[in-house]
Amino acid sequence: MPRSRALYFCLALLVVVLGLASRQYRSELPTFIGTYAGDALWAAMVFLLAATLWPSVHSRVLALGALVFSFGIEVSQLYHAPWLDALRATRVGALVLGQGFLWSDLVCYTVGVGIAAGADLLLRSRVSLAARIYPA
Repeated sequence: MPRSRALYFCLALLVVVLGLASRQYRSELPTFIGTYAGDALWAAMVFLLAATLWPSVHSRVLALGALVFSFGIEVSQLYHAPWLDALRATRVGALVLGQGFLWSDLVCYTVGVGIAAGADLLLRSRVSLAARIYPA
């Protein structure tokens, strides 16, 4: 059963809001959460946007794609061309492309995609069960 594009897009927007809030209010959050939540939420957003674009694709494939994309963005931070650094210096550029490579970000991305994929599997199993119990 394909995913609802509208639902997954709304979930992605919610994750964006939570991610921005985790950066804005970092000092009010516990240190561990303030340091790592934004990166995990960023990768979860990548998974949710992929699920929005490809609603029939299996969760494992989406998770792998989200991880490859997220890891690719992180590794790209090792490359410093003037034009790319100028783009990263903007607010949107920093949010999308990051600013500096950190090994810990790879762990955060893995956790974020894992949580999003787990939530996806749980949500889809519930929807599938409801469809079997209450056929249209």
